[in-house]
Amino acid sequence: VVSTQSTGMIDICEGCGKGATLQCPTCKKLGLPPSHFCNQACFKTNWSSHKLKHKQTAVMESITNGRNMYPGYSYTGPLRPYPRAPRRTDIPSHIGKPDYWEDGKPISEIESRGIGQIRVLNTEEIDGMRVAGRLGREVLDVAAKMVKVGVTCQEIDDAVFEACMKRDCYPSPLNYRGFPKSCCTSVNEVICHGIPDTRPLQDGDILNIDITVYKNGYHGDLNETFLVGNVDEAGRKLVEASYESLRRAIEQVKPGAKYRDIGGVIQKYINTCGLSVVRSYCGHGINQLFHTAPSVPHYAKNKAVGIMKPGHCFTIEPMINEGVWRDNLWPDDWTAVTSDGKRSSQFEHTLLVTETGVEILTARQDNGGQPHFMDNL
Repeated sequence: VVSTQSTGMIDICEGCGKGATLQCPTCKKLGLPPSHFCNQACFKTNWSSHKLKHKQTAVMESITNGRNMYPGYSYTGPLRPYPRAPRRTDIPSHIGKPDYWEDGKPISEIESRGIGQIRVLNTEEIDGMRVAGRLGREVLDVAAKMVKVGVTCQEIDDAVFEACMKRDCYPSPLNYRGFPKSCCTSVNEVICHGIPDTRPLQDGDILNIDITVYKNGYHGDLNETFLVGNVDEAGRKLVEASYESLRRAIEQVKPGAKYRDIGGVIQKYINTCGLSVVRSYCGHGINQLFHTAPSVPHYAKNKAVGIMKPGHCFTIEPMINEGVWRDNLWPDDWTAVTSDGKRSSQFEHTLLVTETGVEILTARQDNGGQPHFMDNL
């Protein structure tokens, strides 16, 4: 934070309302109205909410500047961002909404941080999670029908939004910590959190669509990677291996299993495929909160804590790379890409630990439950 004392003005701290003498340097660099803070500690405490201003500015720049959105940024691969439409705000009043839907701040999540306790859901809560998981699956199946050469991820996002509205659901990603869209669409070297835009899908692309819906106070989260047109053999093997790693991980879910052991199962298999496991992002607990305890790393020798008990609800979502496991972040502060520009693939389910094993709450209800990419193999 830079000092404003030289101006002789008395400003108000954005965090606590006291007198302020410091100014956010990023706001100054972006040409935003000044944001003032009383001290470094207050600035750090309020950083998670304050930085939403920076993200919203990046979104507006992407709309006005076209594909040259981030001059000087060194991309790791061939993919480039395209213009995107403004965030949807036309949510009918009768649809239940999470606490962050207006200002982007997931207050309930923030307040629960540091507790670390893994909640055991009761019968009513489990029923709520089953509904959210089923509807999330329905929305992903709608998006799956859109995937073909020439379709844009913006069009897929629009279809996801409308599918959620039809089911009286809120699309959980929308304005979560400022995310501007209803789903994540991650193409080729994008690992996760890709923002839907107007780039047409190309023959040979691989595309991950990540869906979460919020229904009656509960979130249901899942994703799949799709083959667009004629994908080369290496791309198909990557997608197949990422799905198989999830399948093997789910087999380990049962009462008494350790959360830290999931990553070992995934990495052991992925190593035999000559691929790598992303370490920067992990599975997570999910219930009335979008993200909560436990954390579920997908790599071996991790330090995750906790033992599975009936009533635990969480996701497993391994991100598998063709090359190295390391990632970079685009200047939009969302789009995570492989550091070497090679492709990445992912699959995810929301899971419930039962008395005897596991229930996949987001399982596909047709074609034997197999992911969509396998329908035409």
